[in-house]
Amino acid sequence: MRLLILGLGYTAQAVAALVPEWRVLGTTRDGRGGTLRFDDRDAVAREIALASHVLSSVPPADDADPALAAYGSALARSGAWLGYLSSTGVYGDADGAWVDETSPTGGGRRDTRARADADWLALGARVFRLPGIYGFGRSPIDRVREGKAHRTCIAGQVFSRCHVEDIARGVIAGFDAPARAYNLADDRPCSQDQVVTFAAALLGLPPPPVVALETLSRQARGFYAENRRVANGKAKRVLGWRPLYPDYRAGLRALSAMTSPIPVSTAPATASGDQR
Repeated sequence: MRLLILGLGYTAQAVAALVPEWRVLGTTRDGRGGTLRFDDRDAVAREIALASHVLSSVPPADDADPALAAYGSALARSGAWLGYLSSTGVYGDADGAWVDETSPTGGGRRDTRARADADWLALGARVFRLPGIYGFGRSPIDRVREGKAHRTCIAGQVFSRCHVEDIARGVIAGFDAPARAYNLADDRPCSQDQVVTFAAALLGLPPPPVVALETLSRQARGFYAENRRVANGKAKRVLGWRPLYPDYRAGLRALSAMTSPIPVSTAPATASGDQR
């Protein structure tokens, strides 16, 4: 089996770690670490033709999806399993309500992402819509420890998140699943304030300071302007997926006990779920 990953970033590396027996090749902007340069059109097109599975984690740029712009025709001809790491940001603001894969997309601050999401679906890909991603080295624990965490005390602010290991297992589960959209999120949406306060407690530190929303960056203000709870029932039902870390407390406790990165768990990513 040959897996080609377009954009070998943090989450995609976790996916690659779950298939150590496969031939895995990734692209990066500069070709570092034995990867292909993303803009080496001939080499990447050859690998697409050879791949049994292609996963893209390349984010939109300049109002387009770079992977589809460069390699859309090659991907359509390949016959490979296709996967795309999208974002639950495609749902926009739900005023704290639950969203699932039937909810409207394209109404938020990520219109380009929503178009890319739809284009990958039209191409026959499994589209994994991801919320806030955390894991070793990239978690509220790290932000608290570095003095970069804060609270906002915004009434009603809520969002979903998912441990990177659970996302990787969800993608692997999607290898045998229909070409549809799937939300990969944990079971407990809540406010960012709750998460960073718990992270501080794990470190034996006081809660991070409260900051005024208007003092934050435009990107951060956009994040806090969108509230939604992401439902994961479809992934559980169709993929047979269950998060190892069903809420932020379980995930952060596990991270707080780690002193160095460890390989992503090789526990089975699928169960005997139906394929409706």
